[in-house]
Amino acid sequence: MFNNFYKKKLDDLLYHTKKNLPAGLSNEKLITQAFKFAYEAHKNAKRASGEPFFSHPYEVAIILAQEIPLDAVSIASALLHDVVEDTPFTLTDIRAEFGPEIAEIVNGATKIEGMFENYEMKQVESYKKMLLSMTSDIRVILIKFADRLHNLRTLEFLSNERQMRLAQETLEIYAPLANRFGLSSVKTELEDMSFKYLNRSAYDEIAKKLQSKKREREKIIKKFIEPLKDRLNEDGYKFEVYGRAKHLYSIYKKIVGRNKSFEELFDLFAIRIVLDTESKNDCFSVYGICSEIYIPVPERFKDYISLPKQNGYQSIHTTLISKEGKMFEVQIRTKEMNEVAEKGIAAHWKYKENNNINDKKLEEWMKAVRDSIENSSKDETSSQVMESFKLNLYQDEIYCFTPKGELKILPAGATAIDFAFDIHTQVGMKCIGAKVNGKIVTLDTLLNSGDQIEILTSKNQNPKIDWEKFAVTHKAKADIRKFFNTERRNLIQKGKELWEKKVKKLKVKLSDEDLSKVVHKFKYKDTGNFFHAISIDESKINIILDFLSDKSKIVSLDQRTSAPEIEKDSEADNFDKYVDEARNSTNGIFIGNGTSQNIKGIKYEYAKCCNPIPGDEVIGFISQEKGIRIHRKTCKNILNLFLKEPERIIQINWNEADSGEFTGGVKIIGEDRPGILNEITKTISKNFNTNIKSVDIKTKSSMFEGTLVLSIQNLRQLNQIIDKITHQEGVFSVTRFEL
Repeated sequence: MFNNFYKKKLDDLLYHTKKNLPAGLSNEKLITQAFKFAYEAHKNAKRASGEPFFSHPYEVAIILAQEIPLDAVSIASALLHDVVEDTPFTLTDIRAEFGPEIAEIVNGATKIEGMFENYEMKQVESYKKMLLSMTSDIRVILIKFADRLHNLRTLEFLSNERQMRLAQETLEIYAPLANRFGLSSVKTELEDMSFKYLNRSAYDEIAKKLQSKKREREKIIKKFIEPLKDRLNEDGYKFEVYGRAKHLYSIYKKIVGRNKSFEELFDLFAIRIVLDTESKNDCFSVYGICSEIYIPVPERFKDYISLPKQNGYQSIHTTLISKEGKMFEVQIRTKEMNEVAEKGIAAHWKYKENNNINDKKLEEWMKAVRDSIENSSKDETSSQVMESFKLNLYQDEIYCFTPKGELKILPAGATAIDFAFDIHTQVGMKCIGAKVNGKIVTLDTLLNSGDQIEILTSKNQNPKIDWEKFAVTHKAKADIRKFFNTERRNLIQKGKELWEKKVKKLKVKLSDEDLSKVVHKFKYKDTGNFFHAISIDESKINIILDFLSDKSKIVSLDQRTSAPEIEKDSEADNFDKYVDEARNSTNGIFIGNGTSQNIKGIKYEYAKCCNPIPGDEVIGFISQEKGIRIHRKTCKNILNLFLKEPERIIQINWNEADSGEFTGGVKIIGEDRPGILNEITKTISKNFNTNIKSVDIKTKSSMFEGTLVLSIQNLRQLNQIIDKITHQEGVFSVTRFEL
């Protein structure tokens, strides 16, 4: 079967299994069976290092037995995790030999197969599979952690390109994921090894400086610890207390984040006090003792015992200043808390039977991960899915509260819009603002731990396209994207119905293939884009029909050797004539007041879709009704027309010598209090001598949203009005309103 070398390997694995696994979770027969099966499957394969390939699954199993002890099923699955991917054996073979439980774990740990457009897409699909399997059986991800640890420990044998790719992937995905599951020792090693390959010079420099100061550091730590040990012994506590330097990648992040040199960092020393007690209150008592001996930094106190992290992590964090002025980060926790902090989900598993550890939050997070993947939109790109993975992984959290005191845990950097969607999708969809600690704020306001947030909504509100730019959570981003994707599909369906109704009425017969050829000629990507365009501007239907028609006679495009031409009549000749006349003006057409005018016999009017006023950059579109419609250059309608029919675009200039009355609007959001509307209207009338044409105000809770339509001379006056209103008390948002 196998020689004495592998017999000893098996004995070592069984020894660590028996030593470290909880009682009742060790199964030597199962592990031996998996060891022999994996050995036979891999015995002829080699790794990049030249070692037998079997050494890899064996080392992964050893890591699980020694560093993340769980159960025999995990260790057996670790031995088998590469069999399906790298040998002729199939999942059916694994199921027949070891049963469905191990087969499903092995399947979850196996990379996805198949052809994909690029490496990134394949990785996304592999992550999806891994995370979905993880939410069914947590042992999948623990095997992946052990697998990645061993790969990084032997990374030197791979090409530089693969080293960089694996290290970057580890830093972005696996290290934060290990942190999310509370495996701090695994996370630390993954980060430091990745850092080593991604930035070797910085890694070596920090490691060298830490080593050179090692004796001095140990002396400083010992001096700091002694008074604490004496006092804790005096008060009868059973405890361990030890110090260490922070790990290399953590120091590097501080250097970069604070823009300081290594020598300028003061909080490089970390002290941990682990109490042998079942009472959480003892941790707070010990914090009191520490604060008596050394000066605490109040703003750096964190209580993760009363409010544990989502991965179940509990500890008191504080920063103390020594007699010499050095800063020490101190962690205070019980022995059980320490085991959970170091081994995370493995410790949860260990304590699950007697229910000493409550892992409900972690289960809720895993459910949220599964829901986000299963409900992800088919319209999301690979990069968007990857972004969502990372948003779900990063561990830094803030603790916020609803007005009723309900706790909401959000990632650091979350905004009011994230809080709204976390409450409920419909609350997010209809939110118009928020109150943070009683103060009205905009939706892009960053939240902090301890904030109490009330979301203000309006039934008339719909998501804005820019919301996604400042949303942080996957739920908020996915809900916003889903809304706009659904809206686009609805508009496409509406456009399709308009088109079909029109051609049916005119008894026009056109195949899908012919229609596709026509819309491509008009620079539409496909018929979906065309239907979307005509749902916004129905007149585009006539442009297509005019192109195809010859006195209502449709000629099949398949019979044409070139694109069909529009038959010209006297009306078309006149149309071309005044287009040419307009273009012959060297500086374009000059326009003046806000009413329809005629220039050299050419009628023009202002587009209602964007309502241009003097000062706006404008452009003209020559319509088939012998008129020029004036649009703002930023108008989405003119942008579409410019791309599709540039020959009908004409330069327009404002005639500054002329004057007239134009219509402009402002949208105001603010605090609903007595007299605020009167203050706003008085400000406008007093300072700008302009007429307010209409006012539309809606209130919700303690907020109002209103639109004012005004008589405006030019853009400068409108901007002055906006600026003046913005600075009024109780107003927090004033924008130009598109009439």
